[in-house]
Amino acid sequence: MKKKLAFILSASLLIILVFASFKSNQKQKVHFNHLAVFVYDLKVSTNFYQNILKLDTIPNPFNDGRHTWFNIGDHSQLHLIAGNKKEQQHDKDTHLCLSVQSTDEFVKQLQATHTIFSNWKGDSQTPTLRADGVKQIYLQDPDGYWVEINDDKY
Repeated sequence: MKKKLAFILSASLLIILVFASFKSNQKQKVHFNHLAVFVYDLKVSTNFYQNILKLDTIPNPFNDGRHTWFNIGDHSQLHLIAGNKKEQQHDKDTHLCLSVQSTDEFVKQLQATHTIFSNWKGDSQTPTLRADGVKQIYLQDPDGYWVEINDDKY
């Protein structure tokens, strides 16, 4: 009886250890949370993202005048942080991309506010048509960071 009980306990312990090892070796799922952008003038940048791109602000825990947070999707945020140098170059290949229902309607909004935008080549206000049929345009925020706007329906 003691041997049987010892066997059951040993087997149970082995099963628990194997299961715990299996669980710890599984990859954790990673998902996007936020993008932080270091800006020169927080007020000007906040105005751009709020009034040109029409993003909604959300509460931030700092309340220090150096941060503005925006909702950019389900559980995804854009954080603006004040304190950057004024003059910096940014490559278009590094950009934030936001999707809208209609690129054409968004273009009309940009034109109404006299906001400069272009296609990928930078030579026209006619959207670029990607190989998958998605229309896209590009514009720069007040700090020169690139923003793509497209009509991807993923």
